[in-house]
Amino acid sequence: MSKINTKVLSGFVEHLPNVQLEFDAMRQVIFDVYKAHGFLPIDTPLIYASKVLLAKAGGETEKQIYKVLKGDNDLSLRFDLTVPLARYIVEHAGQLNFPFKVAQIGKVYRGERAQLGRSREFYQCDADIIGKDTLDIAYDAEAISLIMDIYQKLALGKFTIYVSNRKLLAGFLQGMALKDKQVAILHIIDKVKKISASDFKAELKKIGLSDAQVTELTEFINLKTLQGFTLQNETFQQGVAETTTVIDLLGKMGVGKHVQLDLQIVRGLDYYTGMVFETTLDDMPEVGSVAGGGRYENLVSNYTQDTYPGVGVSIGLTRLFAALQKAGKVGAGAVSPVNVMILPFSSAEFEFSYKLAETLRMSGKRVDILVQDMPIKKKLRYADKANVANVIVIGSDEVKSGRVLVKNMQSGEVNDLDEFLRS
Repeated sequence: MSKINTKVLSGFVEHLPNVQLEFDAMRQVIFDVYKAHGFLPIDTPLIYASKVLLAKAGGETEKQIYKVLKGDNDLSLRFDLTVPLARYIVEHAGQLNFPFKVAQIGKVYRGERAQLGRSREFYQCDADIIGKDTLDIAYDAEAISLIMDIYQKLALGKFTIYVSNRKLLAGFLQGMALKDKQVAILHIIDKVKKISASDFKAELKKIGLSDAQVTELTEFINLKTLQGFTLQNETFQQGVAETTTVIDLLGKMGVGKHVQLDLQIVRGLDYYTGMVFETTLDDMPEVGSVAGGGRYENLVSNYTQDTYPGVGVSIGLTRLFAALQKAGKVGAGAVSPVNVMILPFSSAEFEFSYKLAETLRMSGKRVDILVQDMPIKKKLRYADKANVANVIVIGSDEVKSGRVLVKNMQSGEVNDLDEFLRS
């Protein structure tokens, strides 16, 4: 009988424990920043009725979702955390306090082509601010400012936050009498950084734009400032006002030096309606965006007649971690969750070792006991391979005297237990 291939599926990721510890540490930093800014935690299910997930999204999204086979039910795995959040808001609106600042970190699933840094199963770290009926534009600036706080605490080096507003493009296209082609044009613009100029032009012409319209649109999305550009269109002017306000507020928050206007930023999902933003690491531009988000006014409109506008930021943690691994900035694995490993010579020292471990844990130390029967030299090698910082060897003398010594595995320094606990 042939053995089953246990290799993980393409686009799915798993780490050895020492690397997983680093991944988990990054995830905790992000969550701690969200909490420090007043965001409340939630967790939503992985599986939904497909019509719930696709009520707003469609097109490419529908092609990428994973279906779940269970009887005659039409079920799918969530492809992001924002749509599940919208359903959550509708279900629990009566118990929530608006504006509702909410954070969620979890796995999502997209059946797109797997490549380095782009998985089919990956962690998203989302923070959203949801209003009831209205939500002040100042919250857009707050959402964007989270990125700076997180990147600085993760010590990721220089980064740039690119901002735009869908109303700018929408108003511009209305002025060009291209409103009926807006959705198709936005999807093409969303790919502009990934395709050649000739392919970009060809795709626009394929949906009916003339050479003159292609040129005019190309010139517009390459603008680096809105100063001096005027257009008598209400939607466009709203976009200018919102974008100017957000950039001004980011300057007051100390984020301004990291912010650049980029009218090529669209964000692929269809529910964004206003400000949109993406972030890149300056030293690794090839990675692309690893954090982004935007404003959405009508996300819950398919579930309720009530209005809950919101703005959110999402960090693709799996993608970010993969990029840092490739750059050699994480993944060395010289980390252990254990502060101290207790090494009893034999089972005769187990009772003493158990009590000692409890004392250490009550003092805040993370403790492991190696009870496997093996020579003490082999136990020391095990502790060294596990990257444990400190070890305590327990033999009959330690049990009789009650005196315990703690050895630092890196320096070789030995201290009494009381001195170690004071350090």
